[in-house]
Order: sequence, then C-alpha cells, then structure tokens
Amino acid sequence: MTLVEKPAGGSPRRSGPPKEDRHFVTALARGLEVLHAFKSGEERLGNHELAERCSLPKSTITRLTYTLTKLGYLHHIAESGRYRLGLMALTLGGTTLSRLDVKEVSNPFLQQLANETDTMVALATRDDLSMFYIENCRSETAILTLMLGIGSHIPLGTTAAGRGYLAGAPEGARQTLEARLQAIDPVGWPRVEKGIRQAMTDLAEFGCVRSFGDWRREIHGIAVPVRLGSGLPLMVVNAAAAASSISAETFMDEVRPRLIATVRGIEAQFHAKS
Repeated sequence: MTLVEKPAGGSPRRSGPPKEDRHFVTALARGLEVLHAFKSGEERLGNHELAERCSLPKSTITRLTYTLTKLGYLHHIAESGRYRLGLMALTLGGTTLSRLDVKEVSNPFLQQLANETDTMVALATRDDLSMFYIENCRSETAILTLMLGIGSHIPLGTTAAGRGYLAGAPEGARQTLEARLQAIDPVGWPRVEKGIRQAMTDLAEFGCVRSFGDWRREIHGIAVPVRLGSGLPLMVVNAAAAASSISAETFMDEVRPRLIATVRGIEAQFHAKS
C-alpha cells in the first residue's frame, strides 16, 4: 500500500490496490485505517475528526466506529461522543496500544503488589469463555510452574480470575455464561458450578475469590473484580503463585488485604485520571 496524501491535521492516507484486485476487502482496510488514526491509547477522537484523518465520508466513518465499538476495538465515551481505542485493540499488539489508560494506571499498582507478595499479579478481562491477560507483573523471586504473560488466555470457570469475573458480573450475564460453560462440558459442570457458587460467597464474605489447586493442582490464586465505569468492561486483578511457595492460608491472611487495597487504588486513580 502506498501513501498518496496527507489530510489536514491527520495521518497519511493509504491508497488501496488497483480496482481489479478482487481479493482486497475494502471494508476491512477502512476499519484498520480508523484504528490507525489514533496516535495513542489516550487520544479521543470524534467521527468528524476520524473522517478527516481517514479521508472518508462521515457516514462511512459512523458505520465503521459503530461496528468497531460493538467488537470492542473502540470504546465510545457517551459524555463527549468521542471514541478511544478499546481493550480488544490490545490483541493487535504494538507499542502504541501498550499505552492504553487502564494499563498505564494499573501497572505501578500491580508491580508493587507483586514485589510485596512474591506473586505473579495480572489484570484480566473476559474474552468469550476465557480470561485474557491485559497486564502482567511478577516479582523477581516469584515461583510459578506456568509461564503466563500479556495476551495469555486462561479458563473462565476454574481459575481465580475467571471466578472473580463471574462473581462480579451482573446476574443475567453470569447465568448466560454459566449456561454456555455447562453446554460445552456437561460432565465437568457440577464441579465448575460448585466453584462458582463458592466464589460468589467468598466475594461477599472475604472481598475476593479463590482457586487453590482447582485449575492446576500446583497453582494457588485469588482475585478481585475491578469496576472502572465509563462503559469499560468488568476486569479482574488476580495474584497467583506456586502452591509449594505460598500456602492457601498465607494468601488469605497476607496477600488478600493487599490485593483488595491494590484494586481500590487502581479504581480511584483511574476515576481521578478520567
């Protein structure tokens, strides 16, 4: 693709291939061009500005931003009518996307918790029937038998992060997800359901959910839902470590209060920033 023009105040416009290229999907190219128009994860743009940057009719931009918002690649800010890059844009990678607000705000909190507790600490959100790691921090001394990082997917029904999401989700959304989990594994569902019900009780009683050997026998983990508002999806912060290095009792007595404080700090800082 060649650069053919630079709209006023915008990025260079990319030309498409010759019209006879019947394999080229114009709608897809235009959608990617809209995402490319954002200089950083913090930038907010309206349909008019996007139309100028992409040199496309505003009516076309309106359809593209609507679709990208529905898919999670853009986030619509109702108060201003503008858009910013959504969490699903993280799956595209790139240094610009690493500057998304939620990552920028949460990283210092997550790293501090990891250092203080010798655990791996992650920020995750749901991606279909799994949890998707948005950010991941660990202490130099943390012992883990599973190597997980940004972009990793873990199960929804048996992990601390997944249970934290289900326990914190609205009842209707949780019931829909539970029905899907039951449908794909009816034999294992009773055990999964028991863990989810316990997670709901734990969240109300202890302020966190737990998964001690339920997903992987050698892994202990706890998690707390994160509610950032502004139309952002429910997220979860979880702390995990090898069961041989940190006992279930230590997680509940020592890691749990620090994890809860970390989540409250992220929420307060994010609300102050936005």
